[in-house]
Amino acid sequence: MRLPHISLEQWRCLVAVVEAGGYAQAAEALHKSQSSVTYAVQKLESTLQVRAFEIQGRKAKLTPTGEMLYRRGRLLLEDADAIERAASKASAGWEAEISLAVEILFPNWLMFQCLDRFGEESPQTRIEWYETVLDGTPEALRTGKADLAIMGKLPAGMPGELLITVPFAPVAHPDHELHKLGRPVEFRDLRKHRHIVVRDTSVKRDKKALTLDASRRWTVSNMSTSIGAVSRGYGFAWLPEDKIRTEMQNGELKPLLLRDPRNARQPLYLVFADRDGAGPGTLRLAEIIREQVKSACLAGGQENRDGK
Repeated sequence: MRLPHISLEQWRCLVAVVEAGGYAQAAEALHKSQSSVTYAVQKLESTLQVRAFEIQGRKAKLTPTGEMLYRRGRLLLEDADAIERAASKASAGWEAEISLAVEILFPNWLMFQCLDRFGEESPQTRIEWYETVLDGTPEALRTGKADLAIMGKLPAGMPGELLITVPFAPVAHPDHELHKLGRPVEFRDLRKHRHIVVRDTSVKRDKKALTLDASRRWTVSNMSTSIGAVSRGYGFAWLPEDKIRTEMQNGELKPLLLRDPRNARQPLYLVFADRDGAGPGTLRLAEIIREQVKSACLAGGQENRDGK
């Protein structure tokens, strides 16, 4: 077997220069001297006999070859990190901590049940529960922030299993002007009113990736804020029915009758960051989530949903 000539540390330096935006920034991120980072990248270029960067002004810009090296190097570092995590978990038995990224559409009351049941079996395992939105969930998996995730859309190359389908409802306060039109609401009507949306938690979120091109919009950071704003008449929103059951019963929210309703159901998938490297605790937690979701669906979802 041919031994590699480039160390992981050299690859790490190259990737850091690209992602940090320069040698000085990379040195700070890696807690190294700038000269050591520069030497590592130059040594990589010399060994491979390529130029990864070209200097334009005061900035180092990737060459076409450098772009290829960056993509491959980043994958190599991710794989190396995954191998180390898997080996650590295999040697330590049940994990001391499990990180879970959960799309905010998933019912909180159901996750409480899952974690409580898991806690009875492994009381010493700490749980880190990240409430995520849109691309924030797969990002948590890719960066190693989460071991297990529940997400609404599967990125290419990230397999998952269908867990549950969440119904949505377009709603506004009963006194909102959209309820006073005397006819089914059209999308052109919605564009005249404030739309309340929840911000994507991804670091590299697409600010244009919103559900409706409304002339007025409030973008908030969590679901409870969105529900609170709509319940008080400040706008309209598409909200998960499970999350607004109490507000609907109390008369704070009322469904909008749309002439052309959009798809009002969102599938959620259960996804491992690394199925082969998952520890026994992560595997058991995934099994409990499947069982609790199945039980809740069979029971008709009559459990208490007030714990939004």
